[in-house]
Amino acid sequence: MTVDKPPTLDVLRTFLAVYRTATFTGAAKLLAVTQPTVTNHIGALERQLGRELFERTAVGVTPTAYAHEMAAAFGDQLDQIDRFFLDEIAEAGIARTLHLGGPAEFTTSCLIPALAPFGDRLPRIEMEFGDFADLIAALTSGRLDLVVSTVRPRDEAVLAWPIADEEFWLVCAPQLAPATLDLDSIRRIPVVTYHRSLPIVRRYWTTIFGELPDLRLRAVLPNLFALQAAVVHGLGMSVLPSYLVHDQVAAGNLVRLDTTDIAPLNTLYLAARTADLNRRSGLRNAAALIVEAVKKHQNAITPKSVGYGNDPGNRSGR
Repeated sequence: MTVDKPPTLDVLRTFLAVYRTATFTGAAKLLAVTQPTVTNHIGALERQLGRELFERTAVGVTPTAYAHEMAAAFGDQLDQIDRFFLDEIAEAGIARTLHLGGPAEFTTSCLIPALAPFGDRLPRIEMEFGDFADLIAALTSGRLDLVVSTVRPRDEAVLAWPIADEEFWLVCAPQLAPATLDLDSIRRIPVVTYHRSLPIVRRYWTTIFGELPDLRLRAVLPNLFALQAAVVHGLGMSVLPSYLVHDQVAAGNLVRLDTTDIAPLNTLYLAARTADLNRRSGLRNAAALIVEAVKKHQNAITPKSVGYGNDPGNRSGR
């Protein structure tokens, strides 16, 4: 049998995915594409070859004899092609690169210190900061390999692992702290926030005080580092992750206004495209190392106040 031209690599990759999973649905998940895409690829390939490759059943597909012959003929070679490009196998002396994104505050304060002891076990890292929406968009487009997200990704083509729980504290400078920590006194302190809608403050206020915040807004600042500086210098109070303020609280430069022993939490996730993880062993290894390193680092610095694997349902959109 001859054909005018060989099928494309994408079509052959789809064929192997169906062959190995025995279902169109399983192949779609493996490749992180839609099921209609798989159906179209297989249909086009069968028309091009003029033969049926799979017998459709109620629970999946069964390869024909010719499908077995095809898989044996080029399956290993296509795997080698994928490993070459997707594992970024390079010439000696050429560094591989891991493109990693995350929120500036957590990345700077927690992720980088966590990864520093494991630097010789990771490829070269290129870091990008952003909010969760921009980071997930960069991940799904393939511009980033891994992303730390403050919101659990809902894209079916993305896999995410919980890596840390942020604990939030309500803090202000000592000169602003009221003599008694009652709600009326706390309400009189002006608030600083990174968005005028008070996303973090609002969640804290409704969780702890059971009401929407009715506060005097003093400043809107672009990120949590700016808020940290603002509260330390007495511009107002704010709700911040404990990892940004626990040293200042311990030193007496900030005062916790919390009235509960159970502070609100937000889970952070490490996310990657499922298709990349399936094809790139180097990426899987890097992701596993990052998850381990961050959890170990967080346990070391806040063993009693930070946990992992919980999903408190926060969708603050930071």
